[in-house]
Amino acid sequence: MAIALNGSFSFATPLANAASFNVTVKSQPNVLTKTCKVSNGTGNVAGATVANIVVVCAAPPARFAYVVNQANDNIKAYAVDAVSGALSALPGANATTGSAPVFISVHPSGRFAYVTNSQTNNISSYSIDSATGVLSAIGGVVGAGIEPASITVDPTGRFAYVANRSSNDVWAYNIDPTSGSLSAMPGVPVSAGNGAFAVTTDPRGSYLYVTNSGVNNISVFAIDATTGALTSIGGANPATGFQPFSISLHPTGQFAYVTNQNSNSVSAYNVDEATGALIEMVGSPVGAGSLALSVSVDPSGRFAYVANGGDNTVSCYSINAVTGELNALVTSPISSGGTQPIFIAVDPAGKFVYVANRGNSSVASYSINAATGALTDVRVLSGTPGESPRSIAFAR
Repeated sequence: MAIALNGSFSFATPLANAASFNVTVKSQPNVLTKTCKVSNGTGNVAGATVANIVVVCAAPPARFAYVVNQANDNIKAYAVDAVSGALSALPGANATTGSAPVFISVHPSGRFAYVTNSQTNNISSYSIDSATGVLSAIGGVVGAGIEPASITVDPTGRFAYVANRSSNDVWAYNIDPTSGSLSAMPGVPVSAGNGAFAVTTDPRGSYLYVTNSGVNNISVFAIDATTGALTSIGGANPATGFQPFSISLHPTGQFAYVTNQNSNSVSAYNVDEATGALIEMVGSPVGAGSLALSVSVDPSGRFAYVANGGDNTVSCYSINAVTGELNALVTSPISSGGTQPIFIAVDPAGKFVYVANRGNSSVASYSINAATGALTDVRVLSGTPGESPRSIAFAR
C-alpha cells in the first residue's frame, strides 16, 4: 500500500480472526531526510479492527553538529546531547577548509558534508564517520563561481547547488552516491540575480530558490528530477525587502520565508504547488529585529525563528497552519546569547534551536517548548576569540 498523506489507512484484504499480522515499511521515502518507522506493527487479530498501528515518517535526531568558522578557516565538530541539546567537542573531529568558509550543508544521509569557501571560490567536501563524527576530506576542492555564499543538497541526496554572490549565478553538481564527491553538471553556471546569496530547495526537491541580495528579489528554478538540471520557471522574480539574506521553506512546501536584513523584516510567501512560484502573503512582510539575517522553520511547521544581527536578539513566531502567516510569540524577542548573531538552525527533531554569534565567537542553544514554541534553557558555548562562526549543520 502506498501512503501519500497523513491519516488513517486500511488494507484492502481483511485478515481472519486470530490471524497474525506484521506491518513493515516496504520502501523508505526517496527524500532522505525522512525515515519511516512502525509502532505496534505485529500481533494477532482479536475479533476487531486493529487500530493501534502507527507509522511515523520523520527526521532522526541529530548526533553531530558542525560549525563553520570563517576567520579560522575550519570546521568544529560536536556531539549533540539528545536530551539537553548541549554540544560537546569531538576530539580529533575538526577539519580545515579553504579560505573564509561561510556555509556548510550536510548530505541528507548524514554521510557527507560540503563547505563554501568564499575567498578561494571553491567547495570543500568531507566524509563523516558515522560512529565518531570525524570529518575526512574527499579528494581535492571543487571549483565554484565567484564568492560562493551558500550550498544546499537536494532531499534525495543526488544533487548539490551553490549560490555565488559576486558572479550572480548558481552552480549545480552531481553527487557520487558512494564517495560523496561533487562533479559539475553540464550547462553550469545558471544565471541568477545580482548578489545571489542564499539557496535552498523545497522539501520534495522539485524547485530551487535563490535570494538575490543586490536586486531585492528571488530567483526560482524547476529541478529536473532525473538530471538535476535547473530551468527558470519564468515570469517576474518575486520581490523581497531590502537585501534579502536567507530563505527557509515550510516542511509542507506550502510556504516560504525570507529575511530582509536592511528592512528588519521577514517576507512570507505562498508556494504554487504546480509551478513553484512564490506569491507574497497578505500582511507580509512582518517585523523582526535589527538586521534580520537568518530564518529557520521547525520540522513540525508550527514555529519560525530569526537571528537579528543588529540588536543581538532572536525573534520567535508561530505559524498559522492554514495561511502560513507569522505571528510573534509573546516571549519574542529574546537574547541571542552573544553578539552579532548571523545564523540560526533548528535541529532535525525539532527539539532545539542553535544560534551562531560571530561577534563573540559563540554558539547558543535553546530548548523549544513543544506547546508554545518559546525558547528556554539557553546554553552558551564559547569558542576561540576571532573564529567568527558563520553556519551550523547537523548529521544523524
